[in-house]
Amino acid sequence: MCRLLGYLGSKIQLNKLLYEPEHSLVVQSYQPQEMTAGLLNADGFGIGWYHPTKETTPYTYKNILPIWSDINLPQISRYVESKCILGYVRSATPPSSVDLSNCQPFTWDKLLFIHNGFICNFRQTLYRPLRKSLDDDIYQLIQGTTDSEHIFALILQELKSKIFIATALGKVLTYLTQLAQSYQVDFSANIILSNGNQLIASRYSHGLDTPSLYWLKDQGKKYNGVIIASEPLFGGNWNRCPAESIISVGEGP
Repeated sequence: MCRLLGYLGSKIQLNKLLYEPEHSLVVQSYQPQEMTAGLLNADGFGIGWYHPTKETTPYTYKNILPIWSDINLPQISRYVESKCILGYVRSATPPSSVDLSNCQPFTWDKLLFIHNGFICNFRQTLYRPLRKSLDDDIYQLIQGTTDSEHIFALILQELKSKIFIATALGKVLTYLTQLAQSYQVDFSANIILSNGNQLIASRYSHGLDTPSLYWLKDQGKKYNGVIIASEPLFGGNWNRCPAESIISVGEGP
């Protein structure tokens, strides 16, 4: 399992989310409290963000090292400011390799995507059915081998119909559930998506314990916005997202 973080609100430095809280994303990489599988998140990390004033595609910074081992990130995180940030620390599901092509966030155009969860025995079960359901242009976008990237591809497939992002996510979760029932396989899919103006998140599983996911809004001047996270970053009135739910924050399709 992995740990996720999403932020949408007033402009903030990355380090205010990654390092400063007592249970920051960095701390969650080596001392998580609510993981349903695995012990550490030491198989790489990724940060995605948008320019605070310009309409641009997102920026990403990734590494296959544990987040606590990256000597550049503390300095970068003090320099970069954004109104929309996604962060992720990875616990790779065997036999997925630890390389940059498998490191999130995954991106396409203005979208960022991160996923906490897994499809059981992915290569032996849903790998071929998922790939067969993709149009060739979407299929060609897949660079790595993870179930996460294939789920992102399914979302991109749905978005070709010009539907809302939350609608596309819901349709993909329904489709995955139908496939999982047919192939008698379990999966979990805590997901955060963003286009820079929205955060869309799911807390969902089929046949497995549903991974934790929380949200918090307007925690004083320091965090003037909404945070969605696998685990609370600090003390406060955190709200647990209901199981089998999708939440949307911000404006846009």
